[in-house]
Amino acid sequence: MSVTPPLPLSPGESRVLRGLHEQHALGAALAGALPAGSVLFLEGELGAGKTSLTQGLVGAHGFTEPVTSPTYALMNVYPTPGGPVLHVDAYRVRDVQELFEMDLEELVRGSRVSVIEWGEGLYAEYPDAPILRLEHQPDPETRLVTRLR
Repeated sequence: MSVTPPLPLSPGESRVLRGLHEQHALGAALAGALPAGSVLFLEGELGAGKTSLTQGLVGAHGFTEPVTSPTYALMNVYPTPGGPVLHVDAYRVRDVQELFEMDLEELVRGSRVSVIEWGEGLYAEYPDAPILRLEHQPDPETRLVTRLR
């Protein structure tokens, strides 16, 4: 029986990520630590690295094609050997009910892991889901990531 490693950040802990490779590496570490069926929330300004972190997570699950922000589609599903990975961008959603009308609950239930950007309106629906905030730093290649819960 395999044991899932702990998440790479504890609640309240921050880490500096230097470059895209470290953003991808954190995503890959999360892929190994999030149990099947998990939801992960990502916060941060535009360009803070939410999709870059997701690229590392999805790639670690074996998906080899491009992973892009679902800003206009709202949801992308990436088929991976271990099960689909759902990537949601709720930035343009006025009411989270719109996402439920697009079968969010069923998609989350059927996914290996679900990554939701800009999902503040869904925090109560998934109270155990970790929340990571990514922030720009003075060095344009550097980000600060903090686990909020």
